[in-house]
Amino acid sequence: MKKMTLEQFKEQFNIKLNNQQLKAVQSVQNPTLLLAVPGSGKTTVLVTRLGYMIYCLGIEPESILTITYTVAATNYMRQRFETMFGEQLAARLEFRTINGICSKIINYYGNCIGRKAFDLITEEGFKSKILSLIYQKELNEYPSENDLQTVITLITYIKNMMLSNEEIESLGKKENLPLAEIYKAYCGELRRQSLMDYDDQMVYAYTMLKTTPQVLEYFQNMYQYICVDEAQDTSKIQHKIIEILAMKNKKLFMVGDEDQSIYGFRAAYPEALLSFESTYPEGKILLMEENFRSDGAIVTAADRFIQKNKLRHKKNMKASRDMAKDIRLIEVKTRKSQYSYLTKVAENCNVDTAVLYRDNESIIPVVDMLERSGIDYKIKNADLTFFNHKIVTDIKNIIRFAENPKDTEIFMQIYFKIGTYLSKMGAIEACRISEEKGIPVIDSALRYGRIPKGTEKSLKAMKTHIESILEESAYKAVYRIVNFMGYSAYLERAKIKDGKISILQALAANEKTPEDFLNRLDELAMIIKNKKNNYDCKFTLSTIHSSKGLEYDTVYIMDVKDGVFPEKVVANRKKATDEEIKTYEEERRLYYVAVTRAKNQLCIFDFKDSSTFNNQLLGINVKSSADKTKFQKSGKKGIIATDRKTSKAIEMLRSKSYLR
Repeated sequence: MKKMTLEQFKEQFNIKLNNQQLKAVQSVQNPTLLLAVPGSGKTTVLVTRLGYMIYCLGIEPESILTITYTVAATNYMRQRFETMFGEQLAARLEFRTINGICSKIINYYGNCIGRKAFDLITEEGFKSKILSLIYQKELNEYPSENDLQTVITLITYIKNMMLSNEEIESLGKKENLPLAEIYKAYCGELRRQSLMDYDDQMVYAYTMLKTTPQVLEYFQNMYQYICVDEAQDTSKIQHKIIEILAMKNKKLFMVGDEDQSIYGFRAAYPEALLSFESTYPEGKILLMEENFRSDGAIVTAADRFIQKNKLRHKKNMKASRDMAKDIRLIEVKTRKSQYSYLTKVAENCNVDTAVLYRDNESIIPVVDMLERSGIDYKIKNADLTFFNHKIVTDIKNIIRFAENPKDTEIFMQIYFKIGTYLSKMGAIEACRISEEKGIPVIDSALRYGRIPKGTEKSLKAMKTHIESILEESAYKAVYRIVNFMGYSAYLERAKIKDGKISILQALAANEKTPEDFLNRLDELAMIIKNKKNNYDCKFTLSTIHSSKGLEYDTVYIMDVKDGVFPEKVVANRKKATDEEIKTYEEERRLYYVAVTRAKNQLCIFDFKDSSTFNNQLLGINVKSSADKTKFQKSGKKGIIATDRKTSKAIEMLRSKSYLR
């Protein structure tokens, strides 16, 4: 293939790039980190750069490896290249996920030593079954789906972050789990059955590259040029694998943006981007700062917001588009107020619209209302763990005990979570007498139990509460359980976050009786599980994580309320721990990603003085409600904050979408 000049290449393939993009395309011979802001055309640059390497520099396609974060991203990147440069050339390039590369390394190593690799666990159900048995053995109780998901996530974190035994012990104490024992038993069971999970693939591949020079040399010679997409989402062990593969040739090109790193729970390691210059002293950092996606008002506000993060490279996102539409704040007094508003939006939706939220549970009351109204919607990556969460199970069990006060099995699960003040031996004895005499458990404790006067008084009160539950509305029943029967005190003692309660109360408000409420919870779980999306529908419900890399004409962001999103505000960094700052900054990045999904219209539900993120997005420094008057719109369209005193702008903004 005859080499082209850059100008010939641009003309033949109709390439139109700005100066920052062109500079990135031509950076081939040194390790390069390209920091690309949202909507800056990073995929276009990655694909164009591959073509430039082949057509202008004469590099053999077979010597180039492009690593993407997901299989879907791999297919998309290959399709983009194929559309631009043809199917024949695309077939000679290698686009893989990091797990795909690790699988190749493991198989090659196996061929070298004449042994078959462990079988890969591809079914999550099989993995859950193994962990369920281990969990039961270690904790002497059956795990819920939520418990198992927590353990699976922690094991993934351990392997991807390459934690030491001491760090695993520390993490276990933080999570109140015998994590070290569970982890050791799980790894031992996989080895016993000659199995590995996806995280093991990376652990084994890295070990093989580190300890077997023949394997390392083979892959270094094969992949002389390495391109990495979404580098901010890459874990510590993944970065180590990439680093060792690139060590010989040093032809590494990483594209990412630490401002968009939102997968800390999956062990994303943006620190590798921050330490790029020390890892690769001969390397360079390039910027792509122009956002082509979003309205100028959105870009200006988003950039102002993310500048407050400290764990980042210095860069400024600039708008390619003018300010055409204001950012809309929709003022609400409670989380519940959002649900009916969004139902109306869905009913009249005629443009590509997404509702974004931090946690899957946020949207369940909206799904409830949409289903009742027969309004169409799409939901991305629906999650059912809410319905199996400890809090949800406890509330259901307390109502079921009210339905059958002789149910000794349920009583043993709830007696210490409500205000009975029975000892464990007292509860067991009450259950024994209940079964023997065929009377309600609490009655058996009151009539035949040897209990102190204080406990007797508590049991009598609890008996009244239990009898009252079925005589009132579902909402009042849930309120009674949480506020009058001691359940909120139990959550506080157990250090369990109570965010699920507000969702349960919102769902209960739509049901007449507690029995109806229980039935509706089961119905909703089945509706969400079996939901088949109509892809022509323009109204999408999505977590912010699932929206990553996507864009929508209009975006609504839910639950931007201190204590929910963000879960905890770090007001004074000097007094905060490193871990607290790290967690807080990731939540800020999550909000930033949500904001930058919007192309034309951004709408955010606002809780007045308790929406720190909204205030910072608009540049409003709030110390009291009166301080919101320190707000000014610019002469152009869009919300721009200044320090000049005026109340009219904020009043006009709020009046646009005030929800009473």
